[in-house]
Amino acid sequence: MNDNSNISKRDKKSIFLVDLKQRLAFVRPTRWIRFTIVALIFIGWVVWMQSPWLLLFLFLLADIYLTQYIPWTWWKKSTNKMFLTIMSWVDAIVYALILVYFVFAFVGQNYQIPSSSLEKSLLVGDYLWVNKMVYGPRVPMTPLHFPLTQNTLPFIETKSYFDKPQINYKRLAGLRNIKRGDIVVFNFPAGDTVTLKVQNPDYYTLIHQYSRDAIHNNPNIFGNVIYRPVDRRENYVKRCLGLPGEKIKISNDTVYINGAPIPTPTQAQFNYYVQTNGSPISNITFEDLGISVDDRHMIPSHEISPAAVSQIGLFVDANGTIPPIYQLPLTDEMVDKLENMSSIYRVLKVPTYESLNVYPINHNYGWDRANMGEFWIPKKGHTLHLNTYNIYIYERLIRNYENNDLKILSDGTFLINGQQTEFYTFKMDYYWMMGDNRDNSADSRYWGFVPEDHIVGTPILVLISFDKDKNSIRFDRILRDANPDSSKF
Repeated sequence: MNDNSNISKRDKKSIFLVDLKQRLAFVRPTRWIRFTIVALIFIGWVVWMQSPWLLLFLFLLADIYLTQYIPWTWWKKSTNKMFLTIMSWVDAIVYALILVYFVFAFVGQNYQIPSSSLEKSLLVGDYLWVNKMVYGPRVPMTPLHFPLTQNTLPFIETKSYFDKPQINYKRLAGLRNIKRGDIVVFNFPAGDTVTLKVQNPDYYTLIHQYSRDAIHNNPNIFGNVIYRPVDRRENYVKRCLGLPGEKIKISNDTVYINGAPIPTPTQAQFNYYVQTNGSPISNITFEDLGISVDDRHMIPSHEISPAAVSQIGLFVDANGTIPPIYQLPLTDEMVDKLENMSSIYRVLKVPTYESLNVYPINHNYGWDRANMGEFWIPKKGHTLHLNTYNIYIYERLIRNYENNDLKILSDGTFLINGQQTEFYTFKMDYYWMMGDNRDNSADSRYWGFVPEDHIVGTPILVLISFDKDKNSIRFDRILRDANPDSSKF
């Protein structure tokens, strides 16, 4: 019985080997070339991934290009021309989507600048190529998603991804680490929970403003509240100013790292009051300065009193009338141009009045967007001594980003995963990100640190740029360096 069984197995093996030899003999040389190229790329990717088990998929590639035991091209046997045309398009689209998926996941992708937070370094309407290989690409954490969308399918407005499976964070080897001054694309850290109808400001700011019950009990106003995985959160782009392990402080809009001031980008903007001698600023002047229509804010005279205008140092006529006053985001160069115009009475930096809604929003340190700190930026493997002063700066990191059960007790002690402790060792590196349009940027000053698992990549080129004010292309920005100021830090 055993002998016959063994003979049968040998016969099956012989038949399989003969059949395999015949199949390989009929493979065209071009398919061998294509298979060799794809196999070499695939093997290099497996080495990069450091996951040898992925080599098993090499047999699948061999079948696709060479042996074809699986009838991948079964549809080509049809005599229906319409069916053949449709399936040829489906075949091409599937190949294209797979290629796009891998390119976007491991090489880079395009990204549009939607807001003015980095002007004048990057402009609204810029389309960037974001290189993911510089810092090393993340292995997709939510692998089952449509490759051309971030989190929502257009038109039908449903999720473009499946919540499961979820893969633990892993970053492949890159060319270098993030440097100070780099412009970085990352997933919005406070975007883990979203109200679908009101996504700006973020969910946690909404709770701070309205209360949790108000958000959850009014879906007609705020929409459903959903959770988004790390890599499906909205993409943000800012400049990295603080690195892991450093101490950061902001004083009078100047950023200090470990006690020393760092350069302000040459294209950085701050808000200024601009008062004319009587006539409004012309559109030609605005265009010459490069101020977009959305940023041309003329303050209505009925909203300001003559006493308030005089108090801040602007002009009021003897009869009580107030010449036009604008609030504009300006670079130093733009300020110089305006101050040299005879039609301008004065250019005055807008004071910072706010003290609320800066990070951390659950505790008031008396900070504002121009004055914060000093505090430590967490570094992987380093331990922080927790106390009743600094816990509010780091509780979100410990609880939300590193998935611990943190309880702050009334007696000033802390429980982390049920254990009382005064120390915490961080599992990830963190970064401090800010926009160059300093007074008009929702950045780390409002929602805090960026964990390393949220980092996407760095933009290297402006692919094309559209000026919506003129309905035209900015030809001078095509293929322009997307990060020109990084070397100055």
